[in-house]
Amino acid sequence: MINDTLPQLEKLINQLIEQNTQLKQDFSELKDLNAKLTDENETLLLEALEVDEKQKHATNTLEGLLQKLQSVQQAS
Repeated sequence: MINDTLPQLEKLINQLIEQNTQLKQDFSELKDLNAKLTDENETLLLEALEVDEKQKHATNTLEGLLQKLQSVQQAS
């Protein structure tokens, strides 16, 4: 019985070692991908903030021009 069990146990242990190695590799790849995506996300957030600021500036400029036009029309 022990002679039958030991090879099975050895096979299972080898399978577990292979699985563990693969999982470590997968984890490392996912960790790297997560870091890359986090950086990309931060970049996109900063770009969105910049676009928002530019839009606010454009809106303020347009509102100022509109007010000037309205005051010129009222003066006429």
